[in-house]
Amino acid sequence: MTPPTPEVDHSKEESFDTMASPDLEMNGTQTGYLANDFVKSFGWKDLQVKVKDRKTKAPLSILSEAAGIVEAGEMLAIMGPSGSGKTTLLNALAHRVAAAGATTTGNILANGQKLSLQLVRDLSSYVEQEDALIGSLTVRETMVFAARLALPSTVTKKEAFQRVDDLIKSFGLQSQSDTIVGTPIKKGLSGGQKKRLGVASRLVTNPKILFLDEPTSGLDSALSLEVCSYIKGIGRRNNLVIVASIHQPSSSTFQQFDKLCLLSQGKTCYFGPVADATAYFGRIGYAIPPETNSAEFFLDLINTDLDKTGEIVRRTEHICEAWTNSPEHTQLEETIQKSVQEPDNDLAHYKSVKPSVWMPPAVLLRRSFIKSYRDIMAYGIRIAMYFGLAILMGTVFLRFSTDQKYIQPFINAIFFSSAFMSFMAVAYVPAFLEDLNTFRQERANGLVGPLSFMVSNFIIGLPFLFAITVLFSVIEYFMSNFRPSGTAFFTWVAWLFLDLVAAESLVVLVSSFFNVFVVALAITAFANGLWMCVDGFLVPMTILNVFWKYVFHYIDYQAYVFQGMMVNEFKYRTYDCAKAGSGYQCNYPSDLNSVGKIRGTDVLSEYSISTGLEGEWFGIMIGIIAGYRILAYIVLVLRK
Repeated sequence: MTPPTPEVDHSKEESFDTMASPDLEMNGTQTGYLANDFVKSFGWKDLQVKVKDRKTKAPLSILSEAAGIVEAGEMLAIMGPSGSGKTTLLNALAHRVAAAGATTTGNILANGQKLSLQLVRDLSSYVEQEDALIGSLTVRETMVFAARLALPSTVTKKEAFQRVDDLIKSFGLQSQSDTIVGTPIKKGLSGGQKKRLGVASRLVTNPKILFLDEPTSGLDSALSLEVCSYIKGIGRRNNLVIVASIHQPSSSTFQQFDKLCLLSQGKTCYFGPVADATAYFGRIGYAIPPETNSAEFFLDLINTDLDKTGEIVRRTEHICEAWTNSPEHTQLEETIQKSVQEPDNDLAHYKSVKPSVWMPPAVLLRRSFIKSYRDIMAYGIRIAMYFGLAILMGTVFLRFSTDQKYIQPFINAIFFSSAFMSFMAVAYVPAFLEDLNTFRQERANGLVGPLSFMVSNFIIGLPFLFAITVLFSVIEYFMSNFRPSGTAFFTWVAWLFLDLVAAESLVVLVSSFFNVFVVALAITAFANGLWMCVDGFLVPMTILNVFWKYVFHYIDYQAYVFQGMMVNEFKYRTYDCAKAGSGYQCNYPSDLNSVGKIRGTDVLSEYSISTGLEGEWFGIMIGIIAGYRILAYIVLVLRK
């Protein structure tokens, strides 16, 4: 669907305040926030969504000839059984991908004028079914960060905070304003409160149209009514257009909606006022029995999933045909056509005012920092893990000396330090996926781009990874008696820090591509296992299979860390051989064997490790880290 893009005049951009009504009242608080005098109506006509049939590859319609119109201040319920096209229609209206591989045609209108993708984003916000809230933030912090991502620089901090407080009060969350959303470890808001916060955090962006995908999913009837009541109150007071898909609402929840769009198998069964639906279905031969939930009755009428005899399919076809030939359908078409012929409030005059280009990365940095130190799942658990690993290694590899019998244990300790430190970075997967889910929804609403997200994620992790590296090294390095030199210690820290940054960058890349927890965890663990196998320790480079050597070894960040730490330990050390009678028995050939010594450089030769290449290895490590991050950025860019 490629409707023409209306011309938008940016020459005289106004502040947020000048676009809103100063007389708006929200719970007794005078504010200009959320007032909508611009969008009078939102409609769609001849909307079709087609995909390819998996078997025949022929076009298959999953949404047919959909039409509807919602006035400002009204709330529309899109209902239907599973697979009826509810989410497909909602996504099409929001100019999102309606379905995988789908082609969307038709007209999406506001004030009778066609909307482009950019204008839909400027005018609307979309609240997805799954919560995209960061659990370690409080209610007020969540709202403040949402406001700072959306509001233009012309809005002062004081004004933004006032608007946040107004919305918190309007959604009945003032007593929870300093309560965290909730993490797997620490309880926070209830399910209904999270739903209200999710909607409120989108309203803070000042949308004129609000799309809601299953806003009552996972809630009981009482909480569903609570959430819908708050949403309806906000929409009615502020003249918002609200379009929500909803599944099997209770009778009281259903009555909160002004209009109903009933779908079955992608076809419209009814569109019109909720109050008129009962009479309409009675007129076409489907009267509702007394004391029956009308919403459930409508859904049962057209739920073809329960059909065993073909009766429900025939009944649904009759209902769809009756709607097409009904006077209500004719009146709907005339209303839409009239809005097109007599457009109200020209969209070309709409001015979208955006925040400064530096605001999104600054906000994401601040938000990520709060999460990083407050959410134990982000770095707290990893700090505890690495602390335990340091104690384990320090006591197992305890106080080695420069006797040749400790050469192999020294090498084992170096390998174990680098390989397992990077392997344990898989603990970052759940925290990153939470951030990624939040980013996806904010990006879909036009608030954040991939570059801001990736840069802030990278920067905020560096101090925590460095702290982890120093904590581990202070314990393990001196307990194991690695080379006692300040230069050697800080070189060790540098290598281990690069190791952790590369490991976390790998987690980011894999999780960006496979954003399912179990899949991302498994692939990251497998990749680290592969790097361990080809880094030159388990199998020396002299005998490593050429395929693994030339395909994987040279892009293995663990290999360069292992080599760098080996050179740091062995380049400047000599080791004592064991005495054997009047001579010495040395395990490594060296020009010092005759005096009972082994040069550390000769140990390096056994592993085909050269000296003097440390700077090159540092550069390669930085390149690998940059490569992981750039690839992750490209993945996010391509996954629009």
